[in-house]
Amino acid sequence: MSTCDNIAMENFHGQFYSSLQRDREYAIRVRHAHKQYGTNKNLCVVLDGLSMTVPKGIIYGLLGASGCGKTTLLGCILARRRLNSGEIWALGGSCVKGARVGYMPQELALYQEFTIRETLHYFGGLVGMRAKKIEDRLNFLSNLLMLPSVDKKVADLSGGQQRRVSLASALVHEPELLILDEPTVGVDPVLRQIIWDHLVDITQTKGTTVIMTSHYIDEMRQAHLIGLMRGGRFLAEESPRDLLVKFSTDSLEEVFLRLSANQILMKENESNDMPGKRDSLTQRSQNLVEKSHFLPSIHWDHLRTLLWINGLWMLRNLPVVLFMLLLPLVQMSLFCSAIGHNPKGLTVAIVNYETQNLSNCDTTLACNSSTLSCGYLYYLKGKDLNFVHYKTDHEGVDSVLKGETYASIVIKANYTEGLQARIAKGCNATPWDISASEIEVLRDTTSKDIAMFLMFYIYEAFQEFIQNYLKSCGFRSHAISVPIQWEPPVYGLRYPSFTEFVTPGIILTTTFFLALALTAGAMIIQRNQGCIERAMVSGVTPIELLVTHIICQFVIILVQLTIVLVCSFVIFKLTLNGSVVLVTLLSILSGFCGMCFGFAISCGVDSERMAMYIALGSLVPLLMLSGIVWPVEGMHYILQLCSFLMPLTKATESMRSILQRGWGMTSPVVHMGFISIAIWAFVFLLFSIVLLKFKKG
Repeated sequence: MSTCDNIAMENFHGQFYSSLQRDREYAIRVRHAHKQYGTNKNLCVVLDGLSMTVPKGIIYGLLGASGCGKTTLLGCILARRRLNSGEIWALGGSCVKGARVGYMPQELALYQEFTIRETLHYFGGLVGMRAKKIEDRLNFLSNLLMLPSVDKKVADLSGGQQRRVSLASALVHEPELLILDEPTVGVDPVLRQIIWDHLVDITQTKGTTVIMTSHYIDEMRQAHLIGLMRGGRFLAEESPRDLLVKFSTDSLEEVFLRLSANQILMKENESNDMPGKRDSLTQRSQNLVEKSHFLPSIHWDHLRTLLWINGLWMLRNLPVVLFMLLLPLVQMSLFCSAIGHNPKGLTVAIVNYETQNLSNCDTTLACNSSTLSCGYLYYLKGKDLNFVHYKTDHEGVDSVLKGETYASIVIKANYTEGLQARIAKGCNATPWDISASEIEVLRDTTSKDIAMFLMFYIYEAFQEFIQNYLKSCGFRSHAISVPIQWEPPVYGLRYPSFTEFVTPGIILTTTFFLALALTAGAMIIQRNQGCIERAMVSGVTPIELLVTHIICQFVIILVQLTIVLVCSFVIFKLTLNGSVVLVTLLSILSGFCGMCFGFAISCGVDSERMAMYIALGSLVPLLMLSGIVWPVEGMHYILQLCSFLMPLTKATESMRSILQRGWGMTSPVVHMGFISIAIWAFVFLLFSIVLLKFKKG
């Protein structure tokens, strides 16, 4: 690098640090701030090259009509929104948060379920105040702001009283910088003057800097400096007295109207310069500072206070919490009682031409029996079927056509003779013997499962009947049977049920979606109330926020999981051949993954309704594609590929192998389920942190 280049670089650094030193002499310095939303086709410019200077120890009044950018400007100062270009220095740094700043947003941003005392202990605790100090400030602010009983809930207060509690929450820790967005809305004139007197006092005695917005323009006469804002720009930034003298009027409202008219007539005379090279450098350096704190340290004061407030929120919403705790009991009880059992009491039409005297039908099996049809029907009725006897096959078929029965069974008049001849003659049986020994079955197969079970019952009953009949005749019982020998199954039950197949997926799905619904709902409620935004201004980080929610929701998940497992394996005695520890850990991991998914949803959407839509919408593909209600191997090959992208697919296979095969963690199928759902939980959690960190207006 040449000597000239070195000199130029030294001059640049000298100017930069000289400017930085000047910035530290002010509470707030904003230079060439640009903020816009939307795309080029639908661009909304909120801040248009705005510059602002707030000396320390004064009251700065920010005036302007609704929508002019006041709240956006305050959000950028508090680092809750990001400028498109320009620079902001607050209290000597690129951003300000924590105990140094007190913030009262335009919305209430209060927990409605808590008392005034609990609210101030919450906001005081976030900045590290001790309980005794908070009580002292509570007594002082209660008298100053004429608050009602401090043990009264915020939800039971009037609108004006709630605004005063919100103001008290910003004043409780005596911050160095106080930012108040419409603090006197809904406050009577007497109390408004008391508030102003207190603000003037703390600026003079404690050097506090106050920035406040207001719709009451003329009350800003008491401010030391005001900024008149319109269309994302400042019309003027002077003391109220100088503005009144300059425009020869007694009304600040008249001053604002004249300046607005001048702005319309003289748009070409821009009071703010376009951002230069230094702005870009500073903005880039500010962005680097923010990115370097992507994973900040965790403060015990924040965790302790957030855990306390979340636990208190659960106690104040006890009916909701009890509902969430009892819901898995209801779900698993209904599932285990209603799904997967063999259908019973199916109505079947019976037409037995072999005997008309059904009351005296001989069910005794003997080699010389003349009514073997009665013996077969006896075994068939043992399958818990409901017989309706008809005289003709036409009546039996008609009952099926009318939907009165599920099947019609017709036994021919010479059934016994034909069956005995068929057994005796074997391969030499005549067509007449074969036809006479056949039982005609007509089914209604609109219900596939019922039709399949009926077919199974009819086959199984005949197998039992014919084997016992052969024994009575002295023949080998398996002489007439399908020449296939079914050995005991390697894994699972001899007669597997749908309940056993679905149980692993239902356990994981229940823990997943209960955690999802609870987490998404709680996070969105708090965020829409403004509580999360206000906590983050107090220095709470996204990591701390997620950690405290994880701890609180984890307690509920453990209770829900205990109910699910007790219901499944103790009350309904479903198959459990593997390790209870592995089942518990995998279920906990499923609940944690659902919780992280709930975090991601709550960070990405703004309404509880949309969150529920997304949660319910995700339930269908998870159930259909995760191998929970139907084997993955039975799907189209494209859907099989999609199923591997579902969080619960591998976990369901893992759970099924633990429960029914008794496999342990050494099995690739088992540990892949743990790895898969852990990866999904990490992805959802990372996505939540990114959204909380960078999703700023």
